[in-house]
Amino acid sequence: MSKRTLLLLTAVFLMPELATAQSVFDGTWKADLNATKFPDKPDEYVLKDGMYSCKSCAPPYTVKADGTDQKVAGHPDFDTTNIKIVDEKTIEETTKKNGKVMSTSKTWVSADGKTMMFEFSDSSASNAAPVIGKGSETRVGAAPAGAHAISGSWKMAKMESLSDNAMSLTYKTTADSITMTTPTGQGYTAKLDGTEAPYLGDPGTTSVSVKKTGPNSLEETDKRDGKVITVVKITVSADGKTMKFVVDDKLHGTQSEGVATKQ
Repeated sequence: MSKRTLLLLTAVFLMPELATAQSVFDGTWKADLNATKFPDKPDEYVLKDGMYSCKSCAPPYTVKADGTDQKVAGHPDFDTTNIKIVDEKTIEETTKKNGKVMSTSKTWVSADGKTMMFEFSDSSASNAAPVIGKGSETRVGAAPAGAHAISGSWKMAKMESLSDNAMSLTYKTTADSITMTTPTGQGYTAKLDGTEAPYLGDPGTTSVSVKKTGPNSLEETDKRDGKVITVVKITVSADGKTMKFVVDDKLHGTQSEGVATKQ
């Protein structure tokens, strides 16, 4: 599974962490996998002649696919990646940071070459149990001649499952601020006037700001070292039971949508 997809899942299920002084935002919310709309922009990989490239990663990188740790720069949650070719349709990937395993994944392609399945375990943004999931992508672009089956362009199609610790978050508001916590250790306390505050527990996000945009809507802006990386727009239904959000991923130039229900 690509790091871009992991970032996407983080955005969809952990990033809409917003609330307001109104009680409608307070409580615990759980994402609905079936209601998620994934980006139209495809993932793009090439594995050929012993080299693996993740062209849709931010930033993109190319490493040897020889089953050894290879240095990768510019990614806050890992500094090496290990690409192992299992067979002509399957690869395994292990990422590490400072020698500690951050994620493992297995990716394989169907016999007809049209579907790519993945399963992963990710601890890069968790202080507790890892996030575990599996899903599939659909081929939208052919592989180069002579390349491994995982090569080409793929569009995220379905998350078949995702562990509960990656699907819920809790808000608690006061008159002018919001505190957010998640089972995987992310959290912040921010004013509701757009003032920046520290974002804790996520190596890829250093600060957050939240502002009210309507009676039942808010906008969260996440930054990494002063640069905007994600903007999340939230709207809560009139009955207070459903939270709809739109995630604008500035790093990858994509948009995704999701729905969470109040527990």
